[in-house]
Amino acid sequence: MAVYFDYRVETPENCEEPIQLIWHSTLSILAVASRNSTTGGNVNIYLQQGERVESCHVERPHRPTMLCWHPIKPVLAQGWENGEVLLLLHPSGDQNVLPSTHTARITLLEWSSSGSRLVTGDQSGALAVWKVDARGRLQGNHQVKHGYNSPITCCLFKPALPGDDVKMLARASVSGDENALDMFSWKGAPLKMGPQEGLAFYVSTADGKVHSVDEHGKTSMLLRMDGAIRKMYYLETREVLTVITDSMMLSQYTLGPEGDAQEFQKVKLSSKSGQSVDIVWAHNGLVITATGEQLLRLWDLERNENYTLSLDEKLGFESGEMINCVSYCAGKEILAAGTSHGRVAMWKMTLLSERSRSDTKAQWKLQTPTEIEGNVTQLQWGTNLNLLAANNSNTVVILHEHVMSAHCSQQVAAVQLTPTQLSITQFHTGLHLALQSEMHIKGVCVTKDSATVWSGKQVTVFEMSGAALHNKGSFPCDSHVVAVHGRNLYMVEPNRVQIRTPQGTVKQLLTFSKAEGNPVLLSVCQSYLVVGTDTSHIRVFDLTLRDAKAHCNAKNLADQIPNLGALRSVKCNANGSQVSVLIKQVNGRPDQKVYFYDIEMDTVTHFDFFTGRPSSGISQPEDCERQQFQESELRGRCPVSHFWDESEPRLFVCETVPVSSETSSSGYWETVDVSVVTLFCTQEHGLLLQDCYHKPAGLQALLALDVPYYYFSCKEVSATSAPANNGQPSRGSVALFPQMVSRRALRDFEGLENCDKSTRDAMLNFSFYLTVGHMDEAFKSIKLIKSKAVWENMARMCVKTRRLDVARVCLGNMGNARAAKALKEAEAEPEPEAHVAALAVQLGMLEDAEKLYKSCQRYDLLNKLYQAAGQCEKALEIAENHDRIHLRTTYYNYARYLESMGDKNLALENYEKSDTHRVDVPRMLQDDPLSLEIYVNRMKDKNLYKWWAQYLESQSEMDSALDFYESAQDYLSLVRVHCYMGNVQKACEIAIETGDRAASYHLARHYEGHEDIKQAVHFYTRAQAYNNAIRLCKENGLDDQLMNLALLSNPEDMMEAACYYEEKGVHMDRAVSLYHKAGYVSKALEVAFATEQFAALQMVAEDLNESSDPALLARCSEFFIQHSQYKRAVELLIAARKYPQALELCVNENLTITEELAEKMTAVDSKDLSEEAHKQLLEKIAECCVRQGNYHLASKKFTQAGNKQKAMRALLKSGDTERIVLFANVCRQKELFIMAANYLQSVDWKNPGILKTIIAFYTKGRAPHLLAGFYETRAQVEIDDYQNYEKGMNALSEALKCLSKVKNSDGQQETKLTELQRKIALIKKFIHARKLKSEDAEEALNICEGLLKEPELDAAVRVGDVFGFLIDHHCQHGNYKAAYSKLEELQNVVPSQNIRYYVKQASLDALHKHMGLTMNSGDHRNNEKEEDEVEEDLNEIT
Repeated sequence: MAVYFDYRVETPENCEEPIQLIWHSTLSILAVASRNSTTGGNVNIYLQQGERVESCHVERPHRPTMLCWHPIKPVLAQGWENGEVLLLLHPSGDQNVLPSTHTARITLLEWSSSGSRLVTGDQSGALAVWKVDARGRLQGNHQVKHGYNSPITCCLFKPALPGDDVKMLARASVSGDENALDMFSWKGAPLKMGPQEGLAFYVSTADGKVHSVDEHGKTSMLLRMDGAIRKMYYLETREVLTVITDSMMLSQYTLGPEGDAQEFQKVKLSSKSGQSVDIVWAHNGLVITATGEQLLRLWDLERNENYTLSLDEKLGFESGEMINCVSYCAGKEILAAGTSHGRVAMWKMTLLSERSRSDTKAQWKLQTPTEIEGNVTQLQWGTNLNLLAANNSNTVVILHEHVMSAHCSQQVAAVQLTPTQLSITQFHTGLHLALQSEMHIKGVCVTKDSATVWSGKQVTVFEMSGAALHNKGSFPCDSHVVAVHGRNLYMVEPNRVQIRTPQGTVKQLLTFSKAEGNPVLLSVCQSYLVVGTDTSHIRVFDLTLRDAKAHCNAKNLADQIPNLGALRSVKCNANGSQVSVLIKQVNGRPDQKVYFYDIEMDTVTHFDFFTGRPSSGISQPEDCERQQFQESELRGRCPVSHFWDESEPRLFVCETVPVSSETSSSGYWETVDVSVVTLFCTQEHGLLLQDCYHKPAGLQALLALDVPYYYFSCKEVSATSAPANNGQPSRGSVALFPQMVSRRALRDFEGLENCDKSTRDAMLNFSFYLTVGHMDEAFKSIKLIKSKAVWENMARMCVKTRRLDVARVCLGNMGNARAAKALKEAEAEPEPEAHVAALAVQLGMLEDAEKLYKSCQRYDLLNKLYQAAGQCEKALEIAENHDRIHLRTTYYNYARYLESMGDKNLALENYEKSDTHRVDVPRMLQDDPLSLEIYVNRMKDKNLYKWWAQYLESQSEMDSALDFYESAQDYLSLVRVHCYMGNVQKACEIAIETGDRAASYHLARHYEGHEDIKQAVHFYTRAQAYNNAIRLCKENGLDDQLMNLALLSNPEDMMEAACYYEEKGVHMDRAVSLYHKAGYVSKALEVAFATEQFAALQMVAEDLNESSDPALLARCSEFFIQHSQYKRAVELLIAARKYPQALELCVNENLTITEELAEKMTAVDSKDLSEEAHKQLLEKIAECCVRQGNYHLASKKFTQAGNKQKAMRALLKSGDTERIVLFANVCRQKELFIMAANYLQSVDWKNPGILKTIIAFYTKGRAPHLLAGFYETRAQVEIDDYQNYEKGMNALSEALKCLSKVKNSDGQQETKLTELQRKIALIKKFIHARKLKSEDAEEALNICEGLLKEPELDAAVRVGDVFGFLIDHHCQHGNYKAAYSKLEELQNVVPSQNIRYYVKQASLDALHKHMGLTMNSGDHRNNEKEEDEVEEDLNEIT
């Protein structure tokens, strides 16, 4: 709640009409340009209360046209009609005239963002750029000058871009680089931010052009529009340039990196022709226009929507009142508009719920107007957010916002109504007084018999004597804060506090050292004064004696509280032991903590409302669930005011608001979500939460706490003591103004407001000990109280503290059996909050019950509570959002309630929502048939049609009933009525067309009653009432139809029909089939065997399975064996669990055993076969599979039987290499590894993978002798097939290694080792000879000759290879005779082999050529033998 003090500026005599006003951007100084019809014009500078700065007066014989403040320095740029531009320095008044550059009327003055450049423009189109130093002084001549041949209208500097170093640091900081973060800290060296001032700008002209001027002064045309440009704005969030012309055409352009502009939106703003237009650019792209109408027009460029704000006559505006001008304060989010009737209208941006945030217009709330004289033509908000300058064409008025003063003490409260009026309420007498002062009231302090007001320059003391106010004293004083105790007034001065009498006489001075600072805050509670200084020191003084004495030493809170910027408020308790403090942080934002200074212990603790917890080390003896609930209630808030109880030193209260609202400290009472938190504060137990509740609607600011009441300022409440006095009250006299203060009882004292002091003290002690958890002390404090009201109040306290054990005692003393029963029944609920809520409901604390149910999310119980309390709308909302399982029930209960209240229309709607309208609406409207018929026809509901048709039928209106039955598609009723009326044919048609079973059944009953059996059976069949049709067939001998009907019916009817056929002794195949279909397979087989129905028997046997009788299965299998159906017989034997017989049958009849069949024979339980028998069965199956060539299945069954060697042998027969390798690896048995390795030697073991596997398997099988044999075989293959003696030697070396590992001492192993070593030695010699061939041929020949002399050489080196080597060598050297000699020797050694295996063809050709010899006859003979063998093979094939 705030008022505006109006200060008229002290204008000189020669100022006739102010034409322009402008506030400095950082200082509270106002520049006003005025004109005079005779002397020309002048410019003056004023302070915030309208005082004119005498030294800063500029007067010229011409009119001023433009004013523009330097953005930082107190330098005012002035433009005059004759083209003169000068700079005026405040407060010295120094003037600096710019060189004569302009010769026409100045139309533009614009500073750059840091004030280093000044742009000037005139009517002729001349534009100049001037450079100004850091002190605001001009530096030389203009830097740039351009001529645009059209009046300059607007200038807009481009926003500065951060330097590259800042961009890089920002990216690094976001990515988590701590070094980059440190470079942004205040403690380090100043960060070089790069060029932070944009020197490029845009300038517009009256011919519709916008030019771009870069940092170097070069100009280029950016865009062109139709008509003169009035305003230009830049939307930084979207990098968009917005241009508005005189014709109110708004265009938006995107700016490209190359300096081009692309238009993407163009709209026409609404305006009133012939009227001046005031345009304001608000935050986030909001354009506001005042066009001389009764409304403001707003265009939101971000959301692309527009709306209007209108004046409201209910708030004091008049019809026909026009809005001339507008101004927007971004810091306070207030929109101010000046009207033609001398009023200033203000719209405030309000905090709304998320649901209404989409409605932008709904966020602006119109306030009560402030009235000034004349026609308001210009408004501008000052840098100080509390200043608003208004021009009413005659003078300039400075409106200074002031938070309305209020104070409450000793049951006396004073609230400011207007700048000069107070409303005083004496609660102990019930009187309401009005105080009219001659000065603007900036503060008030009341006691039981006095009221002190001050304006910052004057202090006046009024004495209250009954219903009269007397001026007891008035004196000048500059103190901005005053405190009163008894007959002493306490005021602040630099470094001291004055103690004065009501007449102004100084009685005592309380001095403060320079380190302690200047006193700025005062507060008195009982007989203690606390003083806070601008250096964050606090001192407490004892006022009980004649002179004030220090109660404690000065305390520097900056040493105890981190990030402390300044003190906001200090209060002390009633005995001077505790001081509570609110502070501002270094960044200027309010701190979310309340700090408590314990004077005796010299310690500082706090309660943090951001987390909802007290400081560490202070414990609360609460259970976890209660503590979490309280933290959720208090979390995320900020304290805005605080008070101690005036008599109870332990009791503390503060107001808190959500963190998002704490910055608006002057208007926090307008916030909906304000909580009042009460704490107990003691040395022993620290801070304990006593109560927390949301401030009720209608109450504004908390003023005081005086048990048993809270005191709040509130909206106007009519005084009840006497009728209001409509006349103007005289100064210092009594008048009956509306009451502006309201009292609200503390939670613990509701209903006990008038109790005596002993009861009040007992209740306080009970509440304190209950909060602490000392139950013995709590009950001891109230043991003498007998009042039921007190016990009820204590039970209410138990709801807040959640002490149900105490609540039971209280209910017992109250004698409230119903509440005790409800509490006991509620204990069945699992949530403790639900128990407390049940108690709250019984005590009438519905709001607390609501909160508790919400906290434990028991919305079903909350729904019931709302219904019981008659709050049906809330119940429906809860049911729709949280308790949808009871939504229809809630609608139904609401409808019943409305029906009981006589509101049938609304009840009807809710019956429909509850989906019970088909029954309850006809019941409700049964006394009004006409309305009921209209409702039935309107709803077009089949159930309602049926109900109405039944009603008409009961009234014998058959034709109408038939129509509604048809609309309801109730074919049963249609058939029933037609049969009743004798229209059987029509009933038949309906039953056949619709296929309705109920209708067919009714018609069948009708035909049966009339002994038309054929039709009755037909319609019973259509109705699927087969039992009735079967009954009629049996009774009337319709055996042919009986079979078909029985097959369509259920098993019971099939059984009856089968028994019928069996008893009758005919159609026994039908009996077997029906027994089978009914599920009585045993009976079907019995009848089949007895009557030799073999065809039916085969059909029945198909459904036999393992669940059938084994004896029956065996009998059936014998039947199938006799009829050579062996496969079916095997299946039945398996189903009968006769697995050996089944297997024997498969073997005897050579039936292929599939995997499925094998699984059926082996998937048996332990109770059917023993483990040994099961293994034998598996092996028999496997052996059978082997005989049938199904090796994989055989391997599987051998494995299941545990015989893995046989399983491997089966796999070896299959030749599936991959499975053999896998099986060996899985089984990991030596024998299997060896078997697999032996097998792999028979495949392509030259494959590297198989070769590696063979080696691995012999190694795993621990058979080095076999591995050695494999290596020998491999060596022999390499030598015989590929003549690769090197690989052969390597393989023999590996064989030697393996054989040496064999642990066998017999002679055979030694012989084998010796033989291997000899082979390796011989192969090495031969390899060595082949290598020496090119180096030392003689030595190579000698080695070969030596090898030929070795006994059993062919076991290691083929003799033919040695001879071949010698023959080739001799042929190469031309020694053909020696070569031929060796060839003959070779033929003698190996007469049966082809010499071409050993001798190269080139050597043979050389011998043929030089020796004239043909091929050896042995060779020829060998060739002939080979040809004969080929022919023999071919003959065999043919």
